[in-house]
Amino acid sequence: MTTPRILYCNCTSAQVVPKEVKAAVLRKLCESGVEFEAVAALCEMSARKDAALHRLAEGGVVKIAACYPRAVKWLFAAANAPLPPAGTEVLNMRTQTADEITKALFSPEMKPNLPAGKASHNGAVVIESAIPNQPSPSL
Repeated sequence: MTTPRILYCNCTSAQVVPKEVKAAVLRKLCESGVEFEAVAALCEMSARKDAALHRLAEGGVVKIAACYPRAVKWLFAAANAPLPPAGTEVLNMRTQTADEITKALFSPEMKPNLPAGKASHNGAVVIESAIPNQPSPSL
């Protein structure tokens, strides 16, 4: 099994993640000696359609410490860099403790948790139809 890559978002722009949680997660990552990539703000990168998002999305299994899984999914999709649903685990620094997050980041086990539904390049939400041969509605 491939070791998941780790991406840490400092959520600098939105400032919605508790500072104590961000600081503790970053400190534990630095002290661990585990390789990880840190970015200032996935929101800004998405708005700029930063090419680094493509590299991150296409690089294999990844664990991301950021905010809500649905938000992270759509940020990557908005930059035309969809994350692989079966290879992405998002740890939510808004709702989880630093201990919960770092335990999951350092665990070799992957728990993919991106929400269902397709992400489109124009930002529309596409709900997958549960009825075979029926078109899916767009929101």
